[in-house]
Amino acid sequence: MTELRIVALEGIPEIRPGDDLAALIGDAVARTVGSLAQGDILVVAHKVVSKAEGRVARVSDGEHTDAILAETRRVRRRRDDLLIVETRHGFVCASAGIDRSNAPGDGWIVQLPVDPDASARRLREGIGSRFGLLPAVIVTDSFGRAWRQGTTDVAIGVAGMSPLLDLRGRPDARGRPLEATMIAVADELAAAAELVRGKATQSPAALVRGYEAPAGDGTARDLVMPTDRDLFP
Repeated sequence: MTELRIVALEGIPEIRPGDDLAALIGDAVARTVGSLAQGDILVVAHKVVSKAEGRVARVSDGEHTDAILAETRRVRRRRDDLLIVETRHGFVCASAGIDRSNAPGDGWIVQLPVDPDASARRLREGIGSRFGLLPAVIVTDSFGRAWRQGTTDVAIGVAGMSPLLDLRGRPDARGRPLEATMIAVADELAAAAELVRGKATQSPAALVRGYEAPAGDGTARDLVMPTDRDLFP
C-alpha cells in the first residue's frame, strides 16, 4: 500500500529579518518528528522566507501599485486596482505576489524572495547540515488560476528534486506511449502541504514523508510555461 504522510511543523515563531530560518525549521522538525528520514520533503511558505530575508516594506495605500510595478517585468492584465503581472522571476500572478496578510504590521507588505530557488537551496543546506542528510525543499505561494475559483499553493522555489515528473514516452495502461504528460509534482506537493498548514495558523512549514520525488536538481522556473507554448500572452 502506498501511504503519504504530511505533518505541519509546529512551534515556528514569528519570523523577523535576519532570523536563522533553517535553524528554526530544524528545531520544529526535531520537536515534531524527531529527525529527518531519507526522502523527506520540506514545504515552506514564502512568507517566512521573505521575512527572514528582509523582503518586507512599509508603504502607503497610494504607493501599493508602485510597489507591485517595481516587482513586475510585464503587466498581463489590469482591471481597476487588480493587476495580473509577470514578475521578475517569470511567474504570472496577482499583484506580483505582494501581500498584506501576515505582514509585520499595518501598512507593511511582504514581497516574494529575490531568488526563491536560491532560498530553497540555502534551507536545504542549512537543515541538511544539522540532520546529516539533505531534504528536498519547496518554497510556496498562493496563486489564483485562470478559469478556476479560489487559490492553491504552488511551488515558487525548489531544491533537491525535479519539480516535474516527465512521463512522455512511457506507455499508458493500454501500452500507448504518452505524448505530452508532464506532472507538476512540486505544485501538487505544495497544495497538499497547505491542507495541513492552513492560511490562518502559525504553521508555515510542513514535512512530507512517503513520496519519492523525481530525482534531479531542478528549479521552480522549470514550471513556467515557455513563451513559445504560451497560448495566453
